[in-house]
Amino acid sequence: MAALLRWLRRNLVVIAGLFTLGYLLLPNVVVTVFSFNRPKGRFNYSWQEFSLDAWKDPCGVADMCGSLSLSLQIATWATIGATVLGTMIAFALVRYRFRARGAINSLIFLPMAMPEVVMAASLLTLFLNMGAQLGFWTVLIAHIMFCLSFVVTAVKARVMSMDPRLEQAAQDLYAGPVQTFLRVTLPIAAPGIAAGALLAFALSFDDFIITNFNAGSTVTFPMFVWGSAQRGTPVQINVIGTAMFLVAVLLVLAGMLIGRRRTKQAR
Repeated sequence: MAALLRWLRRNLVVIAGLFTLGYLLLPNVVVTVFSFNRPKGRFNYSWQEFSLDAWKDPCGVADMCGSLSLSLQIATWATIGATVLGTMIAFALVRYRFRARGAINSLIFLPMAMPEVVMAASLLTLFLNMGAQLGFWTVLIAHIMFCLSFVVTAVKARVMSMDPRLEQAAQDLYAGPVQTFLRVTLPIAAPGIAAGALLAFALSFDDFIITNFNAGSTVTFPMFVWGSAQRGTPVQINVIGTAMFLVAVLLVLAGMLIGRRRTKQAR
């Protein structure tokens, strides 16, 4: 018993972490299991029998793949826009001193702290007062606006930890501003930029509240899932969710392998 208690004390953090990870991944496991289900009714909420029908025809539900394609397009463009703007804002806030810098630093966190329904209603009011037609472009602008803060925060943390002596060394070796940025600054800041971009893509693809307020007749994948849940949940939704989860896991594993390879090469 004493040996067991000592082992638990030594590994308590690891055990707690594994339980937490299992709890977080439990919904993904349920979605994956029910993607192989053949429900007898409209709702895919109880297990009936194993089937591969949904995996053989993931676009078998009308308009589902169309909404998925639209969500991917919006998330891609929102990620590009938010990453470019957020990276420039992060460098400006860290590297330069100007008036209202402190106020801008505080305002950057407002979209992260503000309830989504408040931001959605505010953006809808803005678009209506401007006379803009609700649709693809209003959703894209809204997604860039609320993803921007997350990108700035991620890139800013990376830029603040950069050693300025590395850039000074490049300049001492007669590297120009553009060459220094491309060969020294950008590679060092790349992990923060990539983290901000991935976070922006996930937030944009998954968003429902802000999209629902500003979409008009445009239907994204989260809106399609919400509408389908009112009439019946097709198994293909679980298939798409499982596929997205597997892609995310593969990207994380690929990033880990690349990082380990670079660490070994550096040694």
